[in-house]
Amino acid sequence: MTPEIAIAGRAIGPGHPPYVIAELSGNHGGELRRALALIEAAKTAGADAVKLQTYTADTITLDHDGPGFRLEGGLWAGRTLHDLYREAHTPWDWHPALFAHARSLGLTIFSSPFDATAVDLLERLDAPAFKIASYEIVDLPLIRRAARSGRPLIVSTGLATLGEIAEAVEAAGGVPLALLHCVSGYPTPVEDCNLRTIAHLGAAFGVPAGLSDHTQGVAVPVAATALGAAVIEKHLVLSRADGGVDSAFSLEPAEFKAMVEAVRTAHAALGRVNYALEPSEAGGRDYRRSLYVVADVAAGEALTPANVRSIRPGFGLPPKHLPAVLGRRAARALRRGEPLRWDMLAPEGGA
Repeated sequence: MTPEIAIAGRAIGPGHPPYVIAELSGNHGGELRRALALIEAAKTAGADAVKLQTYTADTITLDHDGPGFRLEGGLWAGRTLHDLYREAHTPWDWHPALFAHARSLGLTIFSSPFDATAVDLLERLDAPAFKIASYEIVDLPLIRRAARSGRPLIVSTGLATLGEIAEAVEAAGGVPLALLHCVSGYPTPVEDCNLRTIAHLGAAFGVPAGLSDHTQGVAVPVAATALGAAVIEKHLVLSRADGGVDSAFSLEPAEFKAMVEAVRTAHAALGRVNYALEPSEAGGRDYRRSLYVVADVAAGEALTPANVRSIRPGFGLPPKHLPAVLGRRAARALRRGEPLRWDMLAPEGGA
């Protein structure tokens, strides 16, 4: 595995700004017009890519109300899986228009396939990558099918054990791969985020690692960037007030733009290990503290705390020399405001 991959020519990994993915999910509310507007909003906000989800209610579940098919608790409590996915899915006949629109804007677009037929569709649309959703990480045949395309895979790890992640990585078979730390809570409480896992994921598998985030707000993606996240994925909605299946943990366009700017600023601030002066510090040393004559001193007079002190600016001797200076005698008359130098002191033992 390599700690760097590329999607549509964009390098992703350590040393590069986080690759920011705007997740549309079902926030289009069943309207193609809104889906197109979300793509435009992602572009304006500065996302590197926009991501769809490619499934139908019938390819992801059954129209059934038996045990396990009705959700309990959370945002979607009481709804059947089929009903929820029927509302949230992105119609397959929209995909060509969505791909074309993103490409016309110069925005990378790809999707999460949820079965082999979705992979087929996305291959026909020449998607440059595939995203494997957290709930599908255990579907090793799906991962193998996506990997056979040779396209890069981004795999979310929500709900997965370390062993299951390892199985998914093995199933990917060596294609370019990134792993996203993810907590599949909707929304995710901040205290559940465990962002230190990101660095562990990257080190354990030798791949770029990032965050698929379901918290509310932008603080967690910024913190993840400071911990080395190479990818940030966040849901986008035109307006939470308009609703949408994922709107509660999605960012509005202005918020998404602020997040993009913040994570890129955070990445730029990481820099490198450095103890040398930076250009912005030019001249700063001149205004550190140093030893100055603060009262007139006659030739031969002893230097004392009353006539020599550590003050700003920094053109005199370093303050560490104050103990060695006190008690010495002036080699000449010294004037208040002069920076102290060694040649201003009489030889030790002299008059």
